[in-house]
Amino acid sequence: MFNYVCSECGKKYSPESLVFKCTCEGMLDIEDQKFNFNIKDILLNEWSIFRYLKVLPFQDSSTSWKDISMGEGLTSLVPLDNETPNVLLKMDFMMPTLSFKDRGAAVLIAKAKELGVKKVVQDSSGNAGNAIAAYSARAGISCDIYVPEGTSKKKVEMIRSHGATVNIVSGNREDTAKAALKAAEEKDCFYASHVYNPLFYQGTKTYVYEIFEQSGGTLPENFIVPVGNGTLLLGCYYAFRELLNLGLITTLPRIIAVQSAHCAPIYKAFSEKKERVREIQGTPTLAEGIAIAAPMRGTQILEAIRVTHGDIILAPEEGIISARDFLAKKGFYVELTTAATMAGFLNYDKTLRGKSVIPLCGAGLKSGK
Repeated sequence: MFNYVCSECGKKYSPESLVFKCTCEGMLDIEDQKFNFNIKDILLNEWSIFRYLKVLPFQDSSTSWKDISMGEGLTSLVPLDNETPNVLLKMDFMMPTLSFKDRGAAVLIAKAKELGVKKVVQDSSGNAGNAIAAYSARAGISCDIYVPEGTSKKKVEMIRSHGATVNIVSGNREDTAKAALKAAEEKDCFYASHVYNPLFYQGTKTYVYEIFEQSGGTLPENFIVPVGNGTLLLGCYYAFRELLNLGLITTLPRIIAVQSAHCAPIYKAFSEKKERVREIQGTPTLAEGIAIAAPMRGTQILEAIRVTHGDIILAPEEGIISARDFLAKKGFYVELTTAATMAGFLNYDKTLRGKSVIPLCGAGLKSGK
């Protein structure tokens, strides 16, 4: 069994305690786990992220995930086009709820079911709410989702369709997070946050394990990753470290993070060589999924970018629609936050050596515009 460990003071907690933050207000991680893993440990007959059960926070004998999984993961990895074979796109919008957040939700809710949780609370700009609502419904767990006003109506309808209670919060993404946090504390229920709960990152790290398998036991040199709260970025970083410690890779791939030019607190801290990210006053952006003015795991995100000798770039607001159209002409119809990632990449003026992989995180059918 694993423990949670505070990223600030090092205090440890049992997952049975259902805590989601340290008494010192520090963010919790899962302590480094000692496990052996190689290609032979992949469960080849399991067609979901749980084919990597060996690296997930479950006992090898665990079966709790089997009734929860909907075949999430195993998304295609394809070249952008014939002219740019070194730019690979990971089709993570091809998931049960049409976004990469299913990776984290599947692991988090499967573990919640194993722990006997009866009700979860979560806050989201839409995609994580969709994922938590769907997997909670599958697990028979009651679910309350908090979303900011202005969230795509399609996403709100999708959350409700899974039987979750939707609470629309006046204000921005930070106001929504505060409302959900208050509800979790007052109602004494499980906070299934994709920001606070470290189990979520155990799911998103399967993004890297899949690419490792699909690439024949190697990884591309560059991972282009959108970053708001760092849900995918930190999952990538944790997987990189695990594979390095296992001796399965010899160098860490570079993380090239992308933020919206209208809401870029991590970019600001990185550019100013700061160790911590300060809250900023953002302006409205089409990239709602990464519009996080006060990222709670900012220090860890900065560490991940710097340790991998990475970089952080801005997605120009005026380039988001054109980037979506650019991808659509290639055959990929994505939501606007995903288009922002491509807009940042297309605007990046530094030559990247080797292969670069870009996640297509959400389907265009979920966009409100």
